[in-house]
Amino acid sequence: MPDSPALQNLRLSGGTELAYRTAGDSRRGALILLHGLPNSSRNFRHVIEPLWRSAFVVAPDFPGFGDSEPLPNATFAGFADAIEELLSHLGVEQRVIYLHDFGAPVGLQLAMRAPHRVRGLIVQNANAHQSGMDAQWAATKEFWAAPTPENEAAATAHLSFEGTRDTYIRGAPPDVVARMDPRQWEEDWRVMRLPGRMETQRSLLVDYGRYVAQFDEIAAYLKAHRPPALMVWGRHDAFFHIAEVQSWLADLPRMEAHILDGAHLLLETHGAKAAALIGDFLESLPA
Repeated sequence: MPDSPALQNLRLSGGTELAYRTAGDSRRGALILLHGLPNSSRNFRHVIEPLWRSAFVVAPDFPGFGDSEPLPNATFAGFADAIEELLSHLGVEQRVIYLHDFGAPVGLQLAMRAPHRVRGLIVQNANAHQSGMDAQWAATKEFWAAPTPENEAAATAHLSFEGTRDTYIRGAPPDVVARMDPRQWEEDWRVMRLPGRMETQRSLLVDYGRYVAQFDEIAAYLKAHRPPALMVWGRHDAFFHIAEVQSWLADLPRMEAHILDGAHLLLETHGAKAAALIGDFLESLPA
């Protein structure tokens, strides 16, 4: 089994092409790997091979990311619809959902739509509480409150080559940065400059404000259903404050949490360690 199984494509009912990777026995419970900004299913290239023995691994490229075509109107609800259509196509019912960055608003929507199908959650540098949004979010919050051109420019300053690279390296110690492959952020930036991709990013920035407004609803879901959960968190995340960890633990007091010496994109440097923890978690779940 190669580290990154070949991409497959599904034409969604709306007409756009969704790219995805699968690995493992489709009769097993599924592990749905949901990436963030500015990535794709390539983000999971270090963990797919170790995990396919424990689960049927499904790693999609969100619309407008990787090799998937953009949606006419990008929203996290629309992304969840696309992933639901993919899972239906693959015959997936029971699933563990991996939440990372933009994968959190998508994956939590999937979980809340069908709690009975969720075998567990894996939280990797994924925000679902105000505690994770410190002072650096001020420009974005100002844009949500007053979407003027000036506020939009300030809130979208990260949509650049430097901002794309910073998603990987910002806040990370030099020895951690030295273990990263610059070709990854170069490829992400190439994709972000394709037609329709910047429009996708701007639309999602607006929609993330709607996601934040759902935090109380999400907390109620977590406390009501208490899905089995594992956290693998990059300690040097420069985008989600470390206080977010405690908020997750408050909502899911039985969650097993591991804080690793990585950055926001933890799997770039700690894939083997994360895969071992995730594999143990998957094996511990009831059949």
